[in-house]
Amino acid sequence: MAGFWGKRKREEQDAADADLARRAELAIVAADERVRLTSDELDFARAELGDKAVEDLKAALDSVRTHLAEAFHLHQLNHDEIPDTREELRTRNARIVQLSEWAEDLLEERTLVLQPKIDAVRRAPEILARVRADREQLAARVPHARAVVERLAHRYSDSAMQQIGGNPEEIDQLLDFAVHTAGVSERRREAGQREQASVALEAATEAVRRAESLLDAVDTFEIEALRAESTLAAVVDDSRGDLVEARRGPQTPAVAQAMTALERALAALPASGTRTDPFAALSSLRQANADLDTARERASRPVPSQEQVDHAVDDADRQIAVARGLITGHRGWVGADARTRFVEAERLRSGLPLGPVPEDDRETVLATARRAGGLAAEALQLAQNDIQQGRPDEWNDGGYGGNGWGGRPRGGGMGGGNMVGGMLGGLVIGSLLGDMFDG
Repeated sequence: MAGFWGKRKREEQDAADADLARRAELAIVAADERVRLTSDELDFARAELGDKAVEDLKAALDSVRTHLAEAFHLHQLNHDEIPDTREELRTRNARIVQLSEWAEDLLEERTLVLQPKIDAVRRAPEILARVRADREQLAARVPHARAVVERLAHRYSDSAMQQIGGNPEEIDQLLDFAVHTAGVSERRREAGQREQASVALEAATEAVRRAESLLDAVDTFEIEALRAESTLAAVVDDSRGDLVEARRGPQTPAVAQAMTALERALAALPASGTRTDPFAALSSLRQANADLDTARERASRPVPSQEQVDHAVDDADRQIAVARGLITGHRGWVGADARTRFVEAERLRSGLPLGPVPEDDRETVLATARRAGGLAAEALQLAQNDIQQGRPDEWNDGGYGGNGWGGRPRGGGMGGGNMVGGMLGGLVIGSLLGDMFDG
């Protein structure tokens, strides 16, 4: 039976080795073909885009050729006249696969980065034709955009119109520039100056794209301005309601100040029929409204005083000091729970700020100080419980003879040795402590 399983295992290993060998051969062929194709791409890209644009791809190709030389050398060793062990063949084939796959991945990565520029060069005539067609379509939209800007200028203030007021003129300039650079690209390509031709082609395409964006911005501005006006009306109503509620609620200096600021923001709104900036008005009113909401929330939940914070910190220090004294003096009896709470209390206390605390931070500092004090109190209680349970019965009953200081207590413990062990902070002195009391 053992021979059967041994034979089967060898057959499985043979199959795996044969599969790895096939993978190595396929991988090195695929990588070599990828190098040849990438070399052609590099030559084309260099001619069209210039040396600078293809630096990364050239460096990658050089590195791949160096490492593929190693892969071909390993493959040659697999087929020379010198006999190889299974392990040698397996190691070489695995390395061939690794190098080949790495080579393809690197060339793929670098080619993808350069591919859009290469595609643009190959489609240059098509792109130039589209630039000129797009220019004509966008130019037809400029008169409408100019009319919209002129109409909106009667409704909105100069500050609001700064967003789009100069768009028509800028669009005209961009479209003229696109046509000019398209012609430059063609002339440079005809003159064999392919790198300059590609740069000009990119500039023409970008000019058309920006012109279209500025045209769309004019239409978008009108829609967003109307939306801002509608939202502003709703915020005005909400702000007036908030002022009424604020007058009925708790009054603090912060609330009074926020109410005054909101009233001023409402009063500053332009009268109906005047040129406005709905975006700035909405932003200002929203901020004043939010400030009042914050002040009212704080008034309903007063900010702790500095004195309250100081008292909480002092209490935490006191609780920690008491717990520290007990735990330090009875370490041999204090368990993990008490120690954990004490350490956490010290950690929280160490993170508290020194000196006066800003109003915005007082609630957090107060809560942290109280938490530190509470943990220290829990640590103290747990430590007391541990000490009480660890003491011998005779100690708890006030006895000193019999099994207290002499002999061994009931249950086989160490009697006085256990007590002293706790008081000494859990010093590890082994049987010596027992001998001290057994004597």
